[in-house]
Amino acid sequence: MKPIIRLSAWLVAAMLFATPVLAADMAHKLVIHVDENDKARMNLALNNASNVIAYYQEKGEDIAVELVAYGPGLKMLTADSPVAARIKSFGENYDNVGFMACGNTHRKMSKKAGKDVVLMPQAKMVPAGVVHLMERQEAGWSYLRP
Repeated sequence: MKPIIRLSAWLVAAMLFATPVLAADMAHKLVIHVDENDKARMNLALNNASNVIAYYQEKGEDIAVELVAYGPGLKMLTADSPVAARIKSFGENYDNVGFMACGNTHRKMSKKAGKDVVLMPQAKMVPAGVVHLMERQEAGWSYLRP
């Protein structure tokens, strides 16, 4: 009986913390670290993503980009984000960009606020932002902290 319970718990976790599937066979993969509640830093991360995508598109090469926000940087992905319009534009114009929100930070922010902190629709929850960054690097993704 225990294996079934473990499997069920795993399935629930997988559904709650779904990571968008970006093509594993992409020629280039970049994960960008955002951990500051600073509009200029957030815009720099988005500029870096946009420039890298444009560079590889011009060369005719595929690229996947993920921006991982945790700690104070999670503000980047909240409904009242200072860069909400840009994130919405990215979501509308790029199918190769993921916005990953740290589940640990979200849980703590929601507890402190006394209510669920609403994330932008483009945000996908991962259990832990730092772990996601680490696992992406272990899987061969290039890492950038603007």
